[in-house]
Amino acid sequence: MIDLSGRVVVVTGGNSGIGLGIARGVARAGGSVAVGSRRADRNAEAVAELQGLGVTAAGFQCDVGDEGNVADAMRQTLDRFGRLDCLVANAGTAGRKWFTEMSLDEWHRVLQVNLDGAFLCLREAARVLVQQGQGGSLVGVSSTSAIHGAPGQEHYSASKTALLGVMRSLAVELARHQIRCNSLLPGWTETELTAAAMTHEKFMAATTGRTPVRRWATLHDFETVGAFLADPTLVFHTGDSMVVDGGYTVF
Repeated sequence: MIDLSGRVVVVTGGNSGIGLGIARGVARAGGSVAVGSRRADRNAEAVAELQGLGVTAAGFQCDVGDEGNVADAMRQTLDRFGRLDCLVANAGTAGRKWFTEMSLDEWHRVLQVNLDGAFLCLREAARVLVQQGQGGSLVGVSSTSAIHGAPGQEHYSASKTALLGVMRSLAVELARHQIRCNSLLPGWTETELTAAAMTHEKFMAATTGRTPVRRWATLHDFETVGAFLADPTLVFHTGDSMVVDGGYTVF
């Protein structure tokens, strides 16, 4: 059993989707959770759910692409909880546009959240963990789109592939501080971001048919994974890219 009692975990984009699944897993393991996103109403809903699991939870309004917002959210987290043990850089966005029609603004829009935002959150968390001197964990939520092609989503794939490089480099740089740095690569998952895709029967049949487990992931599939990546006893687990896709990328 993973025990996160007394630990504080921040999950950006933790009020819905995969982030909420991760936050639930942390809470079920006894950890305190801070969720951050731009929508205060959704934060409040997630906090109420997490508190219902018997842990301390808080929500902080934050645009991860804004450096000042990220710094403020980290200060609020430390004021509320007094420490940090793990940050999951999960907040992200997507979009679909054929490459020949994609504008530079659209390219930048996705990278600002998925890559710049991850950089800012990871940097602020790393500063805190180094200063605390007690180790910790950093997690970057990438995607299996960093492995296979995603037509019409070159900006999304680029951001998620780049994040893998960031996490590997952090694993080397921060090892001397006992800070573990790992990536999580979800496959096709039932979330709001994929709701439109799920309405296409042919696409669903093709993707589930290629998945050995024969279904898409649900948020529940990321609960134990989230707690695992935050587990302070896994001191030798760093530089890893954990794929959770039901076997999609190996079939």
